[in-house]
Amino acid sequence: MPLHPQVKAHLDRLAAVRFGSLHTVSPAQARAGARRLTAASVGEPEKVAEVCDRVAATEAGEVPMRIYRPLGVPTGGRALPVVVYFHGGGYVLGDLDSHDGLARALSNGSRSVVVSVDYPLAPENKFPAPVNAGYAATKWVADNAGELGVDPARLAVAGDSAGGNLAAVVTLKARAAEQPHIGFQLLVYPDLDFRRTNQSISEFAGRYGNITREAQEWFMNHYLTTEDDKLHPFVSPLLQPDLSGLPPAFIITAEYDALRDEGEEYGQRLTAAGVPVTVKRYDGMIHEFLRHPFDDAKIAIGDATAALRNVFNPGGTIDV
Repeated sequence: MPLHPQVKAHLDRLAAVRFGSLHTVSPAQARAGARRLTAASVGEPEKVAEVCDRVAATEAGEVPMRIYRPLGVPTGGRALPVVVYFHGGGYVLGDLDSHDGLARALSNGSRSVVVSVDYPLAPENKFPAPVNAGYAATKWVADNAGELGVDPARLAVAGDSAGGNLAAVVTLKARAAEQPHIGFQLLVYPDLDFRRTNQSISEFAGRYGNITREAQEWFMNHYLTTEDDKLHPFVSPLLQPDLSGLPPAFIITAEYDALRDEGEEYGQRLTAAGVPVTVKRYDGMIHEFLRHPFDDAKIAIGDATAALRNVFNPGGTIDV
């Protein structure tokens, strides 16, 4: 179907601003520009019961986190489910503030605690530093569940774009280490194949708000050290030979997203490996659409949080 009218209006506004080419600037300049864009586009944040910033001492070093507690969820002393969230930004951009609104919506909608992880960014911290920090942060949440007031038996990981990559990789590392127990993975237009060879990459790179081929290389070169790194399963989870035994997944893709095909192919691979998966493509949408005030963004967040609630509370017999 054609671009959704709300998406088209958004892209027209971006075109009028005439941003420079991303691959021609430094990471520091790109981060400053991304922060200005976020500040200009973010509305009033959704209220939650509590927001707390802290720094966790993990086996991968100190990792900053932001912890959200949902509004209107009486616990009666009962531990809440928990979602460990990884923000997008190509491993170079993004932070706790850039995805604050999405984290709040996920917390309230899923009736769970959301722990948003400020993992170290490239190029200062190349692969595998973000992966190691993401896994260590997830393990820290499970190990400190009592202090956090969360239930380690109801733990999910989630992320968008590069964060979706990290969420998928954390499940692979947890499977190999047999800890922590991860019950669900929410992958939002995930970045899963650094070969960049599928049809949606070829068709949409540099169009519909997707970054250009040059910008793709800019991000990858900052994150990786060698060309062979692209084939590592912890960089390109789609290349992991065995996906059996991984947690159930809900994968969100967008019709006009360059990363669409790899997310959908990952869903097919998980299904073939016996993992319960739901893949939903949102027609007329683009990459990062969940962070914009589109009608379909609200629908997608509703779908994602309903999937989390169903996993945390199968059958709906318990309030939280």
